[in-house]
Amino acid sequence: MVRNAAIFDYEDTPRPIVALGNDYPVNFTILPHRHRRSQLLYGSDGVLLVRTEQGRWVVPPERGVWLPGGITHEVQSIGAVKVRSVYVEPDAVPGLPAECQVVGVSALMRSLLIEAVDLPLEYDRDSRAGLIMALILEEIGRMPVLPLNLPLPGHAALAARCRHFLDGPTPHDTIDDWCDALAMSRRAFTRLFRQETGLSLSAWRQQACLFHALPRLAAGEPVTVVALDLGYDSAAAFTTMFKRLLGVPPSRYFGAASGGGAPGSRP
Repeated sequence: MVRNAAIFDYEDTPRPIVALGNDYPVNFTILPHRHRRSQLLYGSDGVLLVRTEQGRWVVPPERGVWLPGGITHEVQSIGAVKVRSVYVEPDAVPGLPAECQVVGVSALMRSLLIEAVDLPLEYDRDSRAGLIMALILEEIGRMPVLPLNLPLPGHAALAARCRHFLDGPTPHDTIDDWCDALAMSRRAFTRLFRQETGLSLSAWRQQACLFHALPRLAAGEPVTVVALDLGYDSAAAFTTMFKRLLGVPPSRYFGAASGGGAPGSRP
């Protein structure tokens, strides 16, 4: 049983997967760090923000984030969060994800992760504990990827403009506004933006607005207030965007999180 501990003290445990549990207070930040093992980080309540040099990820309640080993990352809690993590050796099973990604967590996986932190670190591989850990490894490959990542460009001027937008996102900025800010033609800007982020500007801005909204909605702020703050003309317009990206309106999305079962989280 290991709780409120750092992986660095246990990374060399002679098992392919180890589990740790941590409870973080409101607005707690884990400073940039990295570890050799890959990590599946799951929060049962609250919202987590994960930052790397490649992008940002928002992790609503009852979802998880996969962090490949060796990637420097920072984690911030929005609200108090109970985190349950498993750390996996790179060669534990073939085909582990090679990129950071937010994932849906099934009811089965949720139960396994909660149980895992109460198991001995050096569990008997042929015991019940060993079977639980082996099943977690099997289920990792079945977790659906959710569209909750926000890639940041490597191009310095474009990255600065993206971060400026993140500080106060609005859907009303036009592509011409961005082109003027960077002194680029529309054609050159469009090519650069897609090359750097893999997305169109329109798709990226919608993701940025969603990224900004999820922690506030998870904290209980009314949809109308969030929508108007982000520059949407109405709650209905914001809900349409939310549903298009996540498959359900905000009320059902967070209802699923608190009631057991994220949309699309079935293995």
